[in-house]
Formats: sequence, structure tokens, C-alpha cells
Amino acid sequence: MTTAPPAGAPPRAALLAPAPTSSPAPVAEPAPPVRRAPLIGAGVIGVALAGHVFAEHGAKPGVLLLLGIALGFALFHSRFGFTSAWRQLVAVGNGTGLRAHTLLLGTTATLFALIIGTGSGLFGSVPAPSAGPIGVGLLVGAFLFAIGMQLGGACASGTLFAVGSGQSTIVLTLFGFITGSTLAAWQFGLWNDLPAFDPFLLSDHVGWFGSWAVTIVALAAIWFVARAVQARRNPPPIGAAPSARGALARTVRGSWPLVAGAVVLAVLGAGVLLVSGGAWGITSAFSLWGSKVVGALGGSPEAWTYWQQPGSAAQLSGPVLADKNSLTDIGIMVGAAVAAAAGGVWKLHRGIPARTALAAVLGGVLMGIGARLAGGCNIGAYLAGIASGSLHGWIWGGVAILGTWAGLRLRPLFGLGNPKPTDSVC
Repeated sequence: MTTAPPAGAPPRAALLAPAPTSSPAPVAEPAPPVRRAPLIGAGVIGVALAGHVFAEHGAKPGVLLLLGIALGFALFHSRFGFTSAWRQLVAVGNGTGLRAHTLLLGTTATLFALIIGTGSGLFGSVPAPSAGPIGVGLLVGAFLFAIGMQLGGACASGTLFAVGSGQSTIVLTLFGFITGSTLAAWQFGLWNDLPAFDPFLLSDHVGWFGSWAVTIVALAAIWFVARAVQARRNPPPIGAAPSARGALARTVRGSWPLVAGAVVLAVLGAGVLLVSGGAWGITSAFSLWGSKVVGALGGSPEAWTYWQQPGSAAQLSGPVLADKNSLTDIGIMVGAAVAAAAGGVWKLHRGIPARTALAAVLGGVLMGIGARLAGGCNIGAYLAGIASGSLHGWIWGGVAILGTWAGLRLRPLFGLGNPKPTDSVC
């Protein structure tokens, strides 16, 4: 049983000791055999897509697709989540996931400061920070998004890697996500003029080194607070995913430590910035996909105010496989499919209860609307915003914690459970 450090232990030892849980962390089960058919299918799709993109659109889009595939591989193998991390923290006080967030955010902030601060870019791109206005849309959007995460069962990045791994319920979440994003684009005029202050970037006031230093100090404080909360509440441990034995086998077929996932994701996210000039994002692609479907069905999305913003018309009229976020989104699903099949856990789930299906669609719609209102999701606003030294990223994260609290109270209405202190794992 993992407990708080014994009385009289030196403060330093107590601080560096493993965060306490009510019972020892479970041992990972051996990984099942490789799912050969899904692995071959995902591999063929990935190779064919990459070949097409490189041939038709050039090296820059091709590299973005490959980065997306790598992101999906890392997301699945590390099971790096935002929805579950906030649920575990709010429900039972397990801050393991949130502490992993601080490592991801801090590493990304370090790489962003180096890239943007020095103006380094590939393929002629000029890297720019992610900053958003601070106002009603941000507050309402982040709150709705967090509720949607808990009902839909996944965040933006989690939705994509779960779909890639064959989770049928999350396909419904993705459908709702695209629907909500498209509805928000269609009704852009209703929410675009909500009261807001201009974006606030730390680098504009204290330079990139100062911005990085403030960000790291703030993240360190969150790490210590999350650990203190866990020490006080002594929650159940997090469950262990099936894993292969041995370093090489675990890399390809096993579950990665959250620390490894955080570092790899930060490096890949920095790669997206280097290649494209913009931070890794997800949800704007959903508005594009939904709007293209509307156009294919005879609608006129080009007349929407959303697509009349500077640069948006070209995005709508251009091919999906030349769009930055679409490339990484599609890549994440392919990469997750490869990882899940290699790990032997790719599986289509059948027999989804009606209330669960309704929660998935509703949660996706709320996330789609919330992301557009807030100017981003857990990746485009929270991760990219904080890593860029933007105040809106911090506000998004704080409001998302409140939205998580509300979402946990709605989950039982749809037959969805929440972690409890008496559970063996959370």
C-alpha cells in the first residue's frame, strides 16, 4: 500500500517520494498478440496517404502528415489524456495526469521559446505564438468544452486517437464534434462580437526568456499543488494498460510512461510549429470538414461570415489534404490505429447503450461549439496557449477544471460512472 511518507521524514524526501495512493499501482497485463489485419490496413493507408500528399501537395504537407502519424502513435501508447486527467483530479484527487500536463506544457514552452524567440522555421515558415482574446467567448467556450469532454468521453486529441484505435463510441463523439464545429461556423455572427479584451502575450512585456521563466515557475507551482492534493486525499491509483516486456518491445507494442509521452508529444508539437509556422491544433479542421459536407449537399458555406475572414476562403476552397490541421488530425487517427494494432488492442466495440450514445453525440456537439467560442480546444488553446505564454491558455485551463466539475455531475444522468475513493483504480 502506497501511503504518505512516515512522520519525521525530511521535507526533501517527502517532496520527492512517489505521490501516495490508497493501494499500489496495478501491474500491467501482457500485451495481446499483434492484430495483423488492422495493422496491415492502417499501414497501407498511412503509406498511401503519405505518398499521395508528398506527390500532390509537396514536402511540407507530407511532413505534417507524418508528424500527425507520430503524434497518434505517441498519444495511444502513452494513453496521454486530458479528459481522464481532469476527471481523476476533480473526482478523487489523483493529480498524476495533471502533473504529466505540467511536464508536457513546460517542455513545449521551452521548445516554443527557442523556436519563436529565434525565428526558426522550415519550408520558409515564420513561427508565431498562439494567442487568443480574453472574454465571454473564452469563458463560455472552455466551460462547454469541458462538460462535453466528460460526456463524450474524450478531448480533441483523445477523440482522434480513440477513433483510430477502433472505439466505436468515440466515433459518435467525433460526429458530434464535427456537427458542433460546423454549427458554430454557420452561426459565427451570433458569437463573434461577444465582449473581449485583446490577447495578452507575456513575451510582449518581458521578452521570450522572461515569458518562459514565468511559465515554468507557474507550472512548477501547479505540480506541487497537485501533489499536495493527492497526498491529502490518498486516491486510488491509475489503471495500467497492457504492455509488452523489454524496452524495444514496449516502445512498439506497450504502454509508455506518461513522462515519456509528455516529452515525445512536446517534441512532435514543436515539429509542427517548425514546419508550419503555427502551433499544433485540431478543431478548426472539424469546421472545415463539416462545411465541405454542407457544400457537397448543396449548401453554401462560402457565404457564411466565418469563411469570409481573411485567409478562410482559400482554406474552404482548397483540398483537405493540404490543410495543416486536417493533415495532423488524419495522421493521428492513422498513427493510433497502427499503435493499437501493434499492441494487440485494436477492436471495434459493439452494443453501445442508447444513453451512452446520446452522451457521446451531445458531448461532441458541446466540444465543437465550445472550441469555436473559445478559439481552441485542449490542444489549440490550453497547450498551445500556455506554451506560447498567452494568458488565454491559462484561463482556458482554469475554466476547464470548473467545467469538469459540472460534467462529472451530469455523467450519471447518461449512465456514466465517476471514479470513487473506494475504487481499486481510478
